[in-house]
Amino acid sequence: MSIHALSNGVTAPVTNIRRVLYADDMRELRTLLEMILRRDGGYTVETVPDGRDALERIVAAPGAFDVLITDHHMPCMNGLELVGRLRALRFPGQIVVFSSELSEEIATAYRQLRVDCILPKPVFPATLRAVLATL
Repeated sequence: MSIHALSNGVTAPVTNIRRVLYADDMRELRTLLEMILRRDGGYTVETVPDGRDALERIVAAPGAFDVLITDHHMPCMNGLELVGRLRALRFPGQIVVFSSELSEEIATAYRQLRVDCILPKPVFPATLRAVLATL
């Protein structure tokens, strides 16, 4: 594993995670996360506005992504529904959930579906880098 210098002067191990799919209904957040990961981590990032679109993308190319990052609150298909369907399909990638608010009941449901990390919004770039480095 090699070391990558971050913009804040801290170093982090470069992981094998390079291909990210990010599902969030807020276009601004999708654009921001894409810019951060491409600039600071050299990730390939694809974004979609909804859980249904993320599911369709993964079904179309099951091995195309190392990690899915998903918001919880989205129209058409929320993050919990998306994660449940991906687990039923045996999605081999890591899963990270972002949310501005989750009840303990919903957080427990995510943990039962074996998500790799749940992060409260706002998610700071350093926190996301650290999480991706540990997956």
